[in-house]
Amino acid sequence: MSDQNQEALDRRDFIRTVTAAGVVAGSAAPAFAAKAASKMSNRIIGANDRINVGVIGCGGRGSSDAQSFASFGNANPNSCQVVAVSDVYEKRKRTQAEKHKVKGYSDYRELLMQPDLDAVVIATPDHWHGRMASDAMDAGKDVYLEKPMVHTNEEARLLVEKVKETKRILQVGSQTTSADIWAKAKKAIADGMIGQMIESQGSYHRNSVGGEWNYTIDPNAGPNGKGDDYIDWNMWLGSQYKLAPKREFDADRFFRFRKYWDYSLGIASDLFYHVIAPLNICWDEPQFPYKVMATGGTYVFKLPNGKPDREVPDTFHLLAEYSKGHSLVLSSSMANDTHIPGLIRGHAGTLIVVDHGKFEGSVPYITVKPQTTGGKMVDGKMTGAKAIGGAEYEAKFGTSEIQIPIDQKDSMAAHIDNFLSCMRTRQKPHLDVETGAKAVVVINLAAESYREGKVMYWDEKNWKSVDKPVKSV
Repeated sequence: MSDQNQEALDRRDFIRTVTAAGVVAGSAAPAFAAKAASKMSNRIIGANDRINVGVIGCGGRGSSDAQSFASFGNANPNSCQVVAVSDVYEKRKRTQAEKHKVKGYSDYRELLMQPDLDAVVIATPDHWHGRMASDAMDAGKDVYLEKPMVHTNEEARLLVEKVKETKRILQVGSQTTSADIWAKAKKAIADGMIGQMIESQGSYHRNSVGGEWNYTIDPNAGPNGKGDDYIDWNMWLGSQYKLAPKREFDADRFFRFRKYWDYSLGIASDLFYHVIAPLNICWDEPQFPYKVMATGGTYVFKLPNGKPDREVPDTFHLLAEYSKGHSLVLSSSMANDTHIPGLIRGHAGTLIVVDHGKFEGSVPYITVKPQTTGGKMVDGKMTGAKAIGGAEYEAKFGTSEIQIPIDQKDSMAAHIDNFLSCMRTRQKPHLDVETGAKAVVVINLAAESYREGKVMYWDEKNWKSVDKPVKSV
C-alpha cells in the first residue's frame, strides 16, 4: 500500500472517530474529539515512564523544539521522546516525520487523537496558539506553548480558565525563565539588596541587511502545490474559526508571518516577551500592568516604491506602569544591534542582569550596585560612602559592587526539564499560564497603543483594554 493510500485510510478512520463522538466532520474544531481523546490519554505518568510528545508546527522554531526535546530525551533516559509531528506544509511535515522516525499529520486534530500522546509542543504562528492549546487540554494533553502564549487578551483569559477547568500543565516557551539568573535575581530582590523596586529596563536590538523575519520563500509552495509543495492555506489562516481574515494565498504572509498583525505583533510578541516574562518571575508575585504606551515606526525596511515591506514596525519602544509603583522601559530596533543594558533599579541598589539588554543568554554573574552618597573610589573600591539603604543595609551588603555567580546550565534544557517534572508532579511550571498571561497583556496593550496612537489602560476585572484609568474598588 502506498503512503498516500495509507494516509487516506488514516484520515477516513479519523473522520469515523470524530463522527462517532457526535461531531460532524469539518465543523467547529475544539469539540472534535475532546471527550473521546481524553478517555484514551490522561494517563498517570510514573517516575520511569517516558513522556510521549507531539510537535505541532514544524517551521523554524517548531523543528528546533522537536530537536531540543529529542536531544533531552536521548541524554536523559526515561524522560521523553518525540512520537508525532504536524504541519500544514507537506515538506515540513515530511522532513520532521522522517528525521524523528514518527507519524506525521497534516491536521493537528488528528495528532491529538494519537492514543499514546501525553503532551504537545505548539510552535505555530501566534494566531493559532490559543485554540490549539485549548484543544490539546480538552484532549487530555499537557502543553508546552511557545511564546508569546496567545495572540489576544481574550485568548489569554480563556486559557487561564481552561487550565483551571482541565487541570492540565501548561508551560509557556520562554526558556530564559528557567535560567538560574532569574532565581538568583528574585532572591537578591527578596533579600532587600536593591530596596524598593522602581524601574526595569531592557532592549532587544538586531540588524540585518534584509530586515528581520524576511525568511526564505519556497517559490513553488502553496495551496496548488503538488507533493512536498502543498500548503493547506485555508487551515493555516484559520478564518473558518475567526482566527484571521480570509484572503488569497500570499507566500510572504506564510513564510514571513511575523511581519503581519493578523498572525503576530512583530517585535512586541517575538522579542519583548523574553524580557517581560522573566521580570514577572523576579517580582514577589506576577503583575498585570496598569498603563501601557508605545511608539516607533518602519524607518528602514521598505519596498522599492518607498512603502514599508511589513505591517509591524521595525523600530518599537514600550513603556508600562504597574500599580505597585514600578515602570518598565523597553527599546528595540531591527536596524541597529547596540543594546541598552538590562537592569532592575531599586531605591537602595541596581541589579544589572545582562550587559547586552536582551535578558537572555548565559552570563557568569549578576552585578548588584548599591546606591551610595559621598565617598570616593580608591583602588577600585568605594571608601567613605554611605549606603542609601541606611546603616542596616550597609552592614549587610556594604557599599561596593557585589557579583552573584550564575549556574551556566542551558536554559532550554532547564525549561524542558521543568515542564516534564511538572507533568509528573502536577506542580506549576516556571512560566505557568497565569504568569504568561500577565506578560502577554503588556505586549498586546503596547501593540494596541502603537496602532491606535493612544495610551491604553488595563481593566483587570473584565480582562480588557480601556481608554481611561480604571478606578480601584
